[in-house]
Amino acid sequence: MTIELAQLPGRRPRRRRGRGISAGQGKTAGHGMKGQGARGRGEVSPQFEGGRIPGFRQLPKYDGFTHHRKREFHPVNLRDFGELEDGTRVDPAWLATRRLLPRRALPIKIPGEGEITAKVHCVAHAFSAGARAKIEAAGGSCEVIPL
Repeated sequence: MTIELAQLPGRRPRRRRGRGISAGQGKTAGHGMKGQGARGRGEVSPQFEGGRIPGFRQLPKYDGFTHHRKREFHPVNLRDFGELEDGTRVDPAWLATRRLLPRRALPIKIPGEGEITAKVHCVAHAFSAGARAKIEAAGGSCEVIPL
């Protein structure tokens, strides 16, 4: 014994389109009169914009261009370090304990804004030339974490 889908609780029978005007979905079967949506199965891609240049191809014209291999960094300036003692190791774990990193994990870059006087060992994914010069001038060292 087979059970029709319409007999299952909560299910309606599927509509039989194009079976005459008395069926309620006859003749054009809900596709209107003429046009692209009435022909074939009327399945046009959601990205299709009627033949004009699609929006995703216009975007570089308006918003500029972002390279697909662009690397984003989270900047932590030297001035954000605060007062440090000599021999402090400034690494991602140290920065996280002082809430200088966001929740999402981005590589860390140390730009050169601010001054530093303590001899620190700084560990990050990238350093600006100015930051590296200031850290090494204070007697510290820089270590690069490979990406």
